Amino acid sequence: MTKLDAVESRIFTTRDFALERGDALPVCELAYETHGKLNAAGDNAVLVVHGYTSSGHVAGVHAPGKEARGVAPGTAGWWDALIGPGRAVDTDRNFVVGVNAIGSCHGSTGPSSIDPRTGKQYGPTFPELTMRDIVRAQKLLLDSLGVKHLIVVCGPSMGGFQSFQWGVSYPDFMHGIVPTVTAPGMRADAVEAVEKLRARLAADSNWNGGWYYENGGIGQTLTEIRFETLVGYGQREILAPAIPDPVKRDAAIRDIARAWAATWDGHSLVALRRAIGSFDVSKDYAKIKAKVLYVIAPNDTLFPGDSCVSYARDMRAAGIDLTYVELVTDKGHMASHVDALQWAPALAAFMHRLGG
Repeated sequence: MTKLDAVESRIFTTRDFALERGDALPVCELAYETHGKLNAAGDNAVLVVHGYTSSGHVAGVHAPGKEARGVAPGTAGWWDALIGPGRAVDTDRNFVVGVNAIGSCHGSTGPSSIDPRTGKQYGPTFPELTMRDIVRAQKLLLDSLGVKHLIVVCGPSMGGFQSFQWGVSYPDFMHGIVPTVTAPGMRADAVEAVEKLRARLAADSNWNGGWYYENGGIGQTLTEIRFETLVGYGQREILAPAIPDPVKRDAAIRDIARAWAATWDGHSLVALRRAIGSFDVSKDYAKIKAKVLYVIAPNDTLFPGDSCVSYARDMRAAGIDLTYVELVTDKGHMASHVDALQWAPALAAFMHRLGG
């Protein structure tokens, strides 16, 4: 299969973007990339949305100097195994849009962006977001590109939240949604988790009331958080075949965490965690008209298999046309990335069913 190369990260800008909680972003930018061509009817498009700490770089390799913020040169998109010519999401047939959520720090407007009203970074003053805000900004991007209808919206983890939210907010705009390693609502302790996260960041000696940008940053704390997250997500299992020694494996994970911490912003963690914490569409199943391909990993510690089976039953009981795929994997929360080829046939069949 042909590899996608010379990918360019672009920026879409809208102004005076009103937020659900009452604030507004004077300038709202979304970093995005596209693959394939939009047809004349504007209805062969696929939107790919990312997880909590990922980017809008979904497939292929960037052209030199055209990388999304925080994406290392030569890095393949995180769902590269699924997107491209001849792949499950076939870019010879489909127009694919990968987008970075507002609140993130991979090129879209977030806490590390400059607030035009003050001339300095938003930092701790960045306004509260909801998943509905994130999705509505994406709809404006698609409108600007001439997209009239989507075949699917798909994404893992927080990308699954966005996929579900698309199904509720714009039920007639897509044929299907593909949420993976995710759920239609966040756990009850999500609000408490936000406060714990903020308290942990604030314990860093460089916190400076949240204004750490010119104070050396909070890289050490972010590294520790990322290391723990990667271990919980299944990174030890992923690296075990290549690095059988547990000590060397943890050292490699710490190196990954350190590199991530050099590009990430602590306030983005908080802003997106707050948006995640308020997400719940379980009372809105009746609004979802799209067909659903729901892909889960039974040993996912964030969204355990038993809970996901229950969600699937509830959605079917509500009349949603749902295809359920349970991966055979030990990769936990990262399974839909690492074991992408395992469920690629199911995605290809789902796309074919929807006309994609």
